[in-house]
This record gives sequence, C-alpha cells and structure tokens, in this order.
Amino acid sequence: MALLVAGALFMEILDATIIAPAVPLIADSFGVDPVDVNIAISAYLVTVAVLIPASGWVADRFGTRRVFVAAIAVFTLASIGCAASVSLPMLVAMRVLQGVGGAMMVPVGRLAVLRSSTKGDLVRAIALLTWPALAAPVIAPLLGGAIATVGSWRWIFVINIPIGVLGILLSLKLVHGAGSRSSRKLDWRGLLGVGTGIAAALIALESIRVTGTDWRRVAIGGVVAVVLLVASAVHLVRTPHPLVDVRVLRVRTLRTTVTGGSLYRLIVTAVPFLLPLQFQLGFGWTPFLAGLLVAALFAGNIAIKPFTTPLMRRFGIRPMLLVNALLSVGCFGLLAALNSSTPMPVIAAVLFVSGALRSVGFTAYNSLAFSDVDRADLTHANTLNAAVQELAAGLGIALAALALTAFTPLATSSERGFGSEYSWTFVLLGVLMLGTVVDTLRLPRDAGASVTR
Repeated sequence: MALLVAGALFMEILDATIIAPAVPLIADSFGVDPVDVNIAISAYLVTVAVLIPASGWVADRFGTRRVFVAAIAVFTLASIGCAASVSLPMLVAMRVLQGVGGAMMVPVGRLAVLRSSTKGDLVRAIALLTWPALAAPVIAPLLGGAIATVGSWRWIFVINIPIGVLGILLSLKLVHGAGSRSSRKLDWRGLLGVGTGIAAALIALESIRVTGTDWRRVAIGGVVAVVLLVASAVHLVRTPHPLVDVRVLRVRTLRTTVTGGSLYRLIVTAVPFLLPLQFQLGFGWTPFLAGLLVAALFAGNIAIKPFTTPLMRRFGIRPMLLVNALLSVGCFGLLAALNSSTPMPVIAAVLFVSGALRSVGFTAYNSLAFSDVDRADLTHANTLNAAVQELAAGLGIALAALALTAFTPLATSSERGFGSEYSWTFVLLGVLMLGTVVDTLRLPRDAGASVTR
C-alpha cells in the first residue's frame, strides 16, 4: 500500500511538472502567448489545494478503497481529455478535472504515514515518503522535453493512461477500507466559500496583462475573492465542524510553516516554470535541451536528500532555514545573471545548487510543521498544511507569469545585457525570499527539537 501511494504521488508530481517544457508548443498550437498557458498549470494546483480539505471526509464517508480507485480513474480520464484538447479553455477544464483526482489520491496515504509515526521517527518517515516523489521532477523535464521535441505535446498526457490503468488494478487488490455512515457532515459552506474565493483571486491575477488588461474583471474578481475568503475564515472559526479547523494554527511551528513555508514554496515553485520559457524563448534552445538543464535543478534535490536529516539533527531546524533562505537569495542573484552566452556547465551548476537548497527548505518546513502538533489535531494540521502548500505552488506560477508580463517593458534589447524580463523576475523572487527570513527569526531557537533529537 505504501508503494502504491508513493506511485500515485509520483504520477501526480510527474503530471504537474512535465508540462513546463512543452508550454511554447502548446501556446503555438492554440494561438496564444506562452505566458498564458500558465493557467493550465495553476488551475491544476489550485484545484488540488481547494479539494484536499474534503479528501479526508470523502475517504471516511465512502471508504479508502473506493475513493482511491475512483481518484485514479478520474485522473486517467482527465489525461485523455487533456490529450484531446482543441483549445486552451478545454485544456484548462481537463486540468481542473485532473486536479479533482489528484486531490483525492495522495492525502489519505500521507495522513496514514503521519498517524503511524512517533515524534522521533517523523523526520525519517517524511524523508522516506519524499524519496519516490523526488524522482518525478527529475524525469519530468527530460521526458516532457523529449516528447515535445520529437513528437506532439499531447503525448505528455497519453503516458498517464497505462500508469493509471495499472494503478487501478493494483488498488483493487491492495487497498482496503470501507466507508462509515459517520455523523460528521461535510462543511459545504466552507468548501464552496474557500474554493470560489480562491478561484476568483486566480482569475483576477490571470486578467492582469501589460497590454489588454481587463480591469473590470480584475476588480470584480478581487472584491469577490476578498469578501468570500474573509467570510469563509470567520465561518471556519465559528462553525462546530469546519472544513478545516484553523484553530490548529495556535501551534507556533505549524503557523510558521503555513505562513513562511507557503511563501517559500510560492517562490521556489515559480523557478521550474520560468526556466523552460527562458531557455526556449530567450536562449533559443530546443524543448529537450531546456528539459535537460531543468533536470539539473531536481538532481540537486536528490543529491542533498541523504544529508538533510543529519544536518537538521546537527544544527537544528531554525538555523537551517535561516542559512538556506540567505543562500537562496544569493542563488536567485545568480539566476538573474544568466544569459545565452553563459557556459552550459555553469548554468547546470547554478541550477544544481538551487535544487539542493530547495530540497533542504522543503524538508525543514515539512518536519517543522508537525513537530508540536498533538495527535488529536494531526488530521486538521495535515489537511491545512497540504492545501496551503498546493495553493502556494499554484499562486507562485501565476505570480511568475504576472511578473514576466509586467517586466517586459523594462527588458533591454541586448541579449547579453542584464535586464531581461526573466532577470527582473528572478530578482523579485529573491527579494520575496527575504520575507521567509523575517518569519523564521520569530521562531524559538529550539523550534522542532522534538523531531530532530
């Protein structure tokens, strides 16, 4: 069962990242700007974020076996729809449907790992669960770039079909767990309020462009988002059975993970979206070569992984987060300085270091999140943290696309001079990274000590 859940996580992450190298080709086939295709990535991640809070209730109500099998089936059918899409709106709709399946596949398996782990084993358990997922981002850019170079981008989604069919067959044999007619009801009001509010915010962000901004849509979307999200926050605090019990945020370490950790994820998730665009549109590389270099980023993730837990045990989580954030700011400066004349080994080295820092940050924040959470609150803490992480990833890509369009007028005409829209976007991300330093400084010096002893 653990291997099956890891496989589902592999498929989910693979599909979330494999599309990036093919963005220019998808844009060309639909007759839109490449930066507009980011909505197909953001829509998937945001849908997962919105529906994760409902996954626990659905599993309890209908049973783990039914939900897991149905989720893989939905994900596979949506992949067929993505491959058959004839327009960007259709592709976005199919990506949303994929998000529905993705939101129901992994959270239950992750929660089972957390429930079965003691405080002392938590770091090791998270590391073990993360290992299979680290392979997907390495394979995805290579596979996506190769497919986009030698064939049609539609094959990127076709490869999910045999994986999905195999997953369904294994789930029917390995997964057990029937539903129960529990008295707990799903908080539909909270789900609809939060989901609609987040969707309105995303629509408002996507409507901002250097040319042709629909300010009426931006204003309406912004107002709707603020009203619904504020009303939903009040509802979640007051209702006796909320979609997510936000009162778990009274735990300081979890609160820091939700705030500073989400900002960190928002920033670093934008990088794999920006790099393939820069390499193809700015440097003139093929999708395969762009994917090959992006794979260096995720290779850094894997290379540093065996050392992350010993480093946290040796120095503590708070110092690791501080040093990691400051080094990341410097790394964004290096990314901003890259241009088409930069030697390829230098680019690969910068991306490798960036990936290593990314891995350390993710592991540290994930370990910190549940270090002080009582077992009785673990379900709500896991749900809240997982949803916020996915939401931050989706908004990070939307922010990167917005920054690219905003900085386009500042871009210089020289290919060798600093000042391209990509350079300025990386500078912005580096400045935002400093916000995580401020949040981390508020932690006690021994934050997360219960899981690093």
